[in-house]
Amino acid sequence: MRKLLFIYIVLCLTTACGDANTQTLHVSSIKIQEDANTVCTRFPPPIGTYQKEYGTNSFSHYLRHFKLLPSGQKVKLYDGSLKSNQFAHAAVLDMDVGNRDLQQCADAIMRLRAEYLYKNKQFDKIHFNFTNGFKADYNTWKNGHSIKVVGNKVNWVSTNRAHSGYESFRKYLNMVFGYAGTQSLSQELKPKKLKEIVIGDVFIFGGFPGHAVIVMDIAYDKNGVDKYFLLAQSYMPAQQIHILKNPNNKKISPWYSTKEIRNQLITPEWTFNISDLKSF
Repeated sequence: MRKLLFIYIVLCLTTACGDANTQTLHVSSIKIQEDANTVCTRFPPPIGTYQKEYGTNSFSHYLRHFKLLPSGQKVKLYDGSLKSNQFAHAAVLDMDVGNRDLQQCADAIMRLRAEYLYKNKQFDKIHFNFTNGFKADYNTWKNGHSIKVVGNKVNWVSTNRAHSGYESFRKYLNMVFGYAGTQSLSQELKPKKLKEIVIGDVFIFGGFPGHAVIVMDIAYDKNGVDKYFLLAQSYMPAQQIHILKNPNNKKISPWYSTKEIRNQLITPEWTFNISDLKSF
């Protein structure tokens, strides 16, 4: 009788431990869909999490449904050559980088934000500050002005003709990329707490050099104790925007977990403090 009781207890403990382990793996496991061509379809959330619905005109929807290049694509620099580090990314966004060394880290984030606003005709919200504090707003540019830079002095100059159309919009962005960066963007954005992280938020360290990455998607733990998020970046020199791998947890990579972050967020090419999280 004692032998049978012992066997029963062992079986119960074994089953309980097995369930616990299975649950842990279940919650943290992912399955990348290599043939899918958008952020949210190629990188389904970790099993055991859920995601929220977003309006089709929202910045969140725009980012998580952003088109990706085919799986296995290498990251290219602005001049067409390959980035030296091909081990940091999980996917490459289907967005050009231009042919000048302009669209680096903060610039890529400004590009994504501006393209979204331009697509939704929210022209009055497209504005970024130069490092010296000059406000470069797209509406003034669009209505027939250009920006003149002489040393540290910046002024609007009338051209007597409207700058409408996408080609002119890209010229505006190139001007912004040339005179704005992590230092200026970090001062424009608003601080956020890690527990409040949402799609479109930015981890940014303003400096010379500095760095910045943007949150492309979010998944929520059903128990409400964790959030999982995807990050994207460009870098120096200017290069294609790409989804970052998680170097600290290969089981959930490229997803990151807020629960695993203490004081710092470690990405493949930069380490941020949690106080570096900000939002538009």
